[in-house]
Amino acid sequence: MIEALDLKKTFRDRKRGEVRAVDGISFIARPGTILGLLGANGAGKTTTLRMLATLLTPSAGTARVAGFDIREKPREVREHIGFLTGSTALYGRLTAREMIDYFGRLHGLDGAALRERADELIAELQIAEFADRRCDKLSTGQKQRVSIARSIVHRPPVMIFDEPTTGLDVMTSRTIMRFIERCRLDGRTVVFSTHIMSEAERLCDTIAVVHAGRIVATGTLEELRQRTGRTALESVFLALIGEPEDEDAPAS
Repeated sequence: MIEALDLKKTFRDRKRGEVRAVDGISFIARPGTILGLLGANGAGKTTTLRMLATLLTPSAGTARVAGFDIREKPREVREHIGFLTGSTALYGRLTAREMIDYFGRLHGLDGAALRERADELIAELQIAEFADRRCDKLSTGQKQRVSIARSIVHRPPVMIFDEPTTGLDVMTSRTIMRFIERCRLDGRTVVFSTHIMSEAERLCDTIAVVHAGRIVATGTLEELRQRTGRTALESVFLALIGEPEDEDAPAS
């Protein structure tokens, strides 16, 4: 489970002074479900997820991930999460198999256990055809499969996805979406950020609408529709953040 507790993050900017990127975000994400953070670029989604993944330290508040406090037990948190973005980096000079082995060793796997896990992932994600090819020679879709493998080599119970389809083609995006759905079926806790309405509509059991560093509404899609009196998710979203719809758009 993930429990965010009044998370806040403030940055200093030379021109703008103090910038509050996250301003008191709280939510609970449970095993076997997908919680979607839906918001425009700059809403605070990425900063929130980076705090959950212990890549950033909160200015205030905290969170518990898989039972561990992100402030007090950051190493244990990292051992229990997989973190995937649309630009998860790979080491270009390593082969796909070497990448999986490398991250497996970082998570304490070795010997027969590591070989068995690597073979399992190579088969599951259909990497065999390019397993011994250097990562800098792989296509975008192939790289993303390797990125998935390195993110789950240690079988994490919690998955964090930060706009993982950004910049990807339709086929690669479909692979990512199917993988996220499989995480839910496997009983993992999933937090997924996006600004793409169709992704949120397809994947999310619960949607948290993020605006200006705050969560302005949380609920199932049907609950948010009832709250706003709108049907299309884009119209629901705009109503919740207080933005008018395009006057030329058809009613929804």
